[in-house]
Amino acid sequence: MKVFDIPGFPNPLRIRIVLAEKGLASSVEFIKVDLPAAEHKQPAFLKINPLGTVPVLQLDDGTYLSECTAITEYLDHLDGDPVLTGKTAKEKGVIHMMQKRAESELSDPVGFYFHHATPGLGAALQPYKSPEWEGRVEWGNRQRDKALAGMQYFDQVLRSQPYIAGEQFSMADITVFAGLIFAGFASIQIPESCTALAAWQAKVQERPSVKNPA
Repeated sequence: MKVFDIPGFPNPLRIRIVLAEKGLASSVEFIKVDLPAAEHKQPAFLKINPLGTVPVLQLDDGTYLSECTAITEYLDHLDGDPVLTGKTAKEKGVIHMMQKRAESELSDPVGFYFHHATPGLGAALQPYKSPEWEGRVEWGNRQRDKALAGMQYFDQVLRSQPYIAGEQFSMADITVFAGLIFAGFASIQIPESCTALAAWQAKVQERPSVKNPA
């Protein structure tokens, strides 16, 4: 298998943690994609993923999988022992619900803020952003506020359970953790009142898969 990504970026980090959790890192060849140079927006890469995003997993039969949730599902089920996406119907339902919330209430708003209200990754990507419109920065700042509200939501969740989707570490935890990494990069700090979220982040940082991702 091959993974097209770039080290240190939030979504690639999600899959690298998954690979480490599943013990699959040695089974994968990593192909670096130069995001600051807009390599992911060029015709060669768009043939791999028309949406122009990373990571992308190439299977041994040549199939390409994009989207972190889809890639995680595939990798988690390779050994017949899914530990990140749930075993029972209830576990799967709750994990996927919280996974969606992790994206819509935290990681996506951080991304919108970063790309629309800040210089983002630099000049090379400017032509691929949405055209300028009146109020664009204000809209981006509202997304920052949404991300902060998302942090407060997950803080409340973690006051009554150890992990985002319940008693076990799951892909929803990986997504929230990567979202917080992205938020820090975008200078969005966890509110001081979110003590449960901060404690959870510190706990997750000690996981071997997080300390030493693929």
